[in-house]
Amino acid sequence: MEQIRITGVGSQLQGVGRLADGRAVFVPGAIVGERVEIEITQEKGRFCEASLSAVLEPSEDRVSPACPHADACGGCQGWHMRYERTLELKRQIVCDALSRLGGIEAPNVFPTLGCAAPERYRNKAEYPIQWQDGRAVIGMHAPGSRTVVPIGSCLIQSEASERALRWLGERLPSLSFAGRLKYLVTRVNRRGELMLVFCADAPIQGEIARLAPELQKEMPELKSLWLCHLNRRPAHALDGRCAKVFGADALTETLLGLQFRISPQSFFQVNPPQAEILYEKALEAVGVAPDCSLKLLDAYCGAGTITLAAARYVRSVVGVEIVPSAIADAQLNARRNGLSDRACFICGDAARELPRLLSGGERFDGAILDPPRKGCDPALLDALIRAKLPVLAYVSCNPATLARDVRLLVAGGYRLDWAQPVDMFPWCSDVETACRLAFKG
Repeated sequence: MEQIRITGVGSQLQGVGRLADGRAVFVPGAIVGERVEIEITQEKGRFCEASLSAVLEPSEDRVSPACPHADACGGCQGWHMRYERTLELKRQIVCDALSRLGGIEAPNVFPTLGCAAPERYRNKAEYPIQWQDGRAVIGMHAPGSRTVVPIGSCLIQSEASERALRWLGERLPSLSFAGRLKYLVTRVNRRGELMLVFCADAPIQGEIARLAPELQKEMPELKSLWLCHLNRRPAHALDGRCAKVFGADALTETLLGLQFRISPQSFFQVNPPQAEILYEKALEAVGVAPDCSLKLLDAYCGAGTITLAAARYVRSVVGVEIVPSAIADAQLNARRNGLSDRACFICGDAARELPRLLSGGERFDGAILDPPRKGCDPALLDALIRAKLPVLAYVSCNPATLARDVRLLVAGGYRLDWAQPVDMFPWCSDVETACRLAFKG
């Protein structure tokens, strides 16, 4: 046991302080400014991890968590502090990453844009199901663990999703195939329509179909029911083959006035109002304005959300994505929104496609990058540097990989003009950031 002062914030919104021997220590649940008593749980050379034993001098930002599962569930990390304080700390996380990892001196990071409704904002949930003590339970994973904590409510999920969670939690003990279920995935659009996906390690489509009448009675908002037969060693909740049980093939969602098709395995931002803010900042970064004559590249375009948002205003935009199903969705979304004449989609590796396009005579006024959490492929960054595109908009969900990539781009001739954090995930440690990088030449 040791008493310390919390002086900083870690990437998971945990408090950071110094032990008596000078080593940094990360303390989940502690807030900057507090004096706390801690117990070391892991020693990792130059730093340690600790649990919070007591708060000796609480911060004025400390509050009683509104979520009853805040201590047991590993989904959220910020319920113990005021929402406004989480926004300040997320800005600090981005600043720290860009300066310490990115090598940017005094980066221009704007205040985090918060969420007007920071509860019930998620349109997708993945509830893990696990066999414990002879029975199946559904809930969320405990912090830093794969153990499922049974819960019956989640304040960041929609009410329709929460009803589905409670329904299955009550029915699991009576289901003969409960041991085959691994996840329940819910998707809800802005109209309140619900899609349910039962994820199992066996082809139990018939068993799921027999639940349909009861599900429809209990949840009239249910529009689509699916089974996902998981691969042998699934990497995530929807890593398998999906088969429709009944209802619609997809939900329709609206973003920035455009309509998008959302199938069970489609990627779509979980917080549409905040996604609109994030995308508007990305478009601002590359200079998109009504009736502009820009020609843009959108790398990692996914189902074409940012691509089509830009296509409404620019001369043309080329979206590149390596996942065939995402490109199929993007092309369908372009037709649905009447933008096929301005938006072109290519299925391929952007690191290879960009040089091929340039060698074929294509010229771009800028590029939008929205890579997965692991960041950009170094080969793509190298291709962008060699292409000397005038401006880049980088959209990131991981400050650490953002900073790493910014360091490489700056070394290649770009400068970081600004970074705009957007709180896509209230109460969670994740933060989205839109950046503008301009070529100095």
